[in-house]
Amino acid sequence: MSSLPYRPCAGFMLANPEGLVFVGERIDKKALGFWQMPQGGIDPGEEPKDAALRELHEETGIGADLVEIVAPASRPMRYDLPPELLGKVWRGKYRGQLQHWYLGRFLGSEDDVDLEAHDPPEFRAYRWVEPARLPDLIVPFKREVYAALVEEFAPLI
Repeated sequence: MSSLPYRPCAGFMLANPEGLVFVGERIDKKALGFWQMPQGGIDPGEEPKDAALRELHEETGIGADLVEIVAPASRPMRYDLPPELLGKVWRGKYRGQLQHWYLGRFLGSEDDVDLEAHDPPEFRAYRWVEPARLPDLIVPFKREVYAALVEEFAPLI
């Protein structure tokens, strides 16, 4: 499987005025109890920033007009799928993801969050958490990425 490419992906760390970060609880049964920030695949010809904003909107209902982008991550970050998922997700075409992350400030209110903005929804619930808690909430194989994001973005929040 090491010959498989990484799936291009973009993600968004959204911080509210209190310095807390948005996380959603995944709706799929295999990931119940795990929380993640909005993220998803980059479409062919799409810029990573546009993909990150699109995914944010699809997964949270929060539009680009309610976000101030603070910074992109200094580099793309990647993770490998664990052996039990290889060949099962993304139709077996990828070994993991190469992720482009962005930090943004939320300019809206709780009324602007709509987890059912896209069909099917990605998250069953959401909450705002301290950035340092992010690595403990995500599935284990993404923890290194989340730890790197916290290290880079926490001083900017």
